[in-house]
Amino acid sequence: MGALSSRAAKLAALSILALNFLQASPALAEASTVNAADTAWMIVATALVLMMTIPGLALFYSGMVRKKNVLATMAQSLSAVAIISILWVMFGYSLAFVGDGPWIGTLDRWFLAGMTMDSVNPAAKTIPEALFMLYQMTFAIITVALVAGAVADRMRFSAYLLFSIGWFTFVYVPLAHWVWGGGFLATMGVLDFAGGLVVHLSAGIGGLVAAKVMGRRHGYGSENLSPFDLSLAVIGTGLLWVGWFGFNGGSALAANSRAVMAITATHLAACAGALTWGAIEWATRRKPSVLGMISGAVAGLGTITPASGFVSPWHGIVIGMVAGLVCFWACTWLKHRFNYDDSLDVFGVHGVGGMTGTLLAGVFATSAIGGTAGLLEENPRQMLLQLYGIATTLVWSGGVTYVLLKLVSAFVPLRVSMQQELEGLDISQHGEALQ
Repeated sequence: MGALSSRAAKLAALSILALNFLQASPALAEASTVNAADTAWMIVATALVLMMTIPGLALFYSGMVRKKNVLATMAQSLSAVAIISILWVMFGYSLAFVGDGPWIGTLDRWFLAGMTMDSVNPAAKTIPEALFMLYQMTFAIITVALVAGAVADRMRFSAYLLFSIGWFTFVYVPLAHWVWGGGFLATMGVLDFAGGLVVHLSAGIGGLVAAKVMGRRHGYGSENLSPFDLSLAVIGTGLLWVGWFGFNGGSALAANSRAVMAITATHLAACAGALTWGAIEWATRRKPSVLGMISGAVAGLGTITPASGFVSPWHGIVIGMVAGLVCFWACTWLKHRFNYDDSLDVFGVHGVGGMTGTLLAGVFATSAIGGTAGLLEENPRQMLLQLYGIATTLVWSGGVTYVLLKLVSAFVPLRVSMQQELEGLDISQHGEALQ
């Protein structure tokens, strides 16, 4: 009995010591909040969003350019993955998601300093911080890659690399902090669940400015610039569509019902967008094109993005229909009216779609799903906040993009020569070509 009592006393003493140690160690105390199911889902979501850029966006974009520019277009997506990943680890993640300053974060996680297996970010306490960092990295990658579509067929590769570094640093990182990292737009209550402002509108207006600064492609309006292989674009659309489940569903940062609702609304919006765009073409041109249907699907996906975690599934159908209508108008009438050469309709689909979806988030936001009421639930103030977020993004992304392009042009020409453009960027920029 004496031996048993002695052992019990030792176990009690060890338990008290362990409890005191955990209470004195915030990092270990936080580690207990990591959830296995949330972690597993977010690993999958991270892989899905990375798939959206390579191979998704690479195939989608390259299928819509001419044969002589297919490899160069793919190279832009591939290089965005490589460059932005390194920059994100160096300083992007820290400035965007560490610290709660109104304008920018801190460099406390410079090169991931201090990040451990047990650390978590306050924005996602049920998954490891390293996983949260990786997930947000994939968003930065695809946003930079999206911009390239507006200047496809004519931008010099060296200029694209320099521009990408600057655009990521001075456009994407601040916006990510303002909206998702505790910055002033988040504090005000602007809604952007998965990137209507940070990803789509910022890339769309950046692409529009870039297209205007660089000028139209040789032969624009007089030559046949039709896609080389729409089958590649269709495959790319499918990969983007599935990847968007991780894009929007993963933005719940947990394996929960909100993620499922976001995925459901996302899928329905894509379906409605594809059908609406196809129906408009059928009515006006007597034939629904494959290019139109995939454009409508991507428009629906981009437009539902900011609202996906705040709205009901039926709202996704309405938002998708609006996306198909508005983005079709932007890619046809608006584009021709102002005569700008946005090669792959980055502004018409992503810019206009992101803007529209951000506004509609303020209309349809449901407090029972996202905790915030919209206009339909008698909260008109939310619409004003959404408009403020749109205006801020337009001014910041558009203005900084213009300045960056002028700075880059001081070091290297932005555009290839006319001879190189006629020859094709595959040969002139990479020394390769499809046979």
